[in-house]
Amino acid sequence: ELTNDYRFQVYYNLGTGSVVSTNLKKAWDLGFECSPSGTRIILNSSSFMVTASAGPVDFNTPIDTVGFTWRFDASSGNLDSTAFGDWISYSEPDSAIIYSDNLYVIDRGYDEAGNLRGLRRIVFQEVTDTSFTFRYADFDGSNENIFTVIKDPSVNYVCFSFDNGGAQLNLEPAKESWDLIFTQYTTLLYTNTGEPYPYLLTGVLNNPSGVVAAQDTIFDFSAIDLDIATSLIYTSALDEIGYDWKDVVGDVSSGIVTYVIKEGFNYVVRDADGFYYKLRFISFYNNDGDKGYPTFEYQRL
Repeated sequence: ELTNDYRFQVYYNLGTGSVVSTNLKKAWDLGFECSPSGTRIILNSSSFMVTASAGPVDFNTPIDTVGFTWRFDASSGNLDSTAFGDWISYSEPDSAIIYSDNLYVIDRGYDEAGNLRGLRRIVFQEVTDTSFTFRYADFDGSNENIFTVIKDPSVNYVCFSFDNGGAQLNLEPAKESWDLIFTQYTTLLYTNTGEPYPYLLTGVLNNPSGVVAAQDTIFDFSAIDLDIATSLIYTSALDEIGYDWKDVVGDVSSGIVTYVIKEGFNYVVRDADGFYYKLRFISFYNNDGDKGYPTFEYQRL
């Protein structure tokens, strides 16, 4: 139940056939990698967030956004392609962390109603095996704060929100408790002339902790068995299921469209315990005809 404005993110467990947890997509801004060696910071791509670096300038330097190069995280989940990827480097030969001290401007994107969520400035100051520390303020430099996020090794990422002065939020459920998240997310699409542009889509992403998926367009869904499943090529890309199991019919510019499920698009998910599940989508609507309710069927093989 993402609802017709896609306001929710829904975590799902295939083994138990149940929703593990649900949260408002606008509830968070940044995710912090929680393994002891984790240093990656992700944007909430469900809100179409982007960031740009102003370089290693003083935190209180007056800045504007003219000429900025805005970046967003790769929807594949590739941790070498995060928007903040270069906030640290490592010295030779002792591999000590070198902090870039870059001042980043964050565009918080949009809420479910299309309202702008505003700009923030931020400098990431330190990462340890238990925490991240950063300094942030409104875009004009007011309401400055320093915050320390505490890692939680039971999850992939702990979340942080700029709302109400800033807060750590434990939104993501334990990493062994879910397989898929139904959500909006940002990805890179291309125009008919090959020009790239970011776009906000609605679909499904895998749990990065051991869940992999494969797409199949050859076999009938009923024919897919364990032998076929084990012969497929799997990827750890988070967006292997993604969004393109549905087509858009109608005038996109007017917003008057219908979502139609593509025939013959099957998926097989292998969970962290090694179980295989074949899955296909049936509808993007509930019984009342409201969009934002992806309906699917699946079976453990």
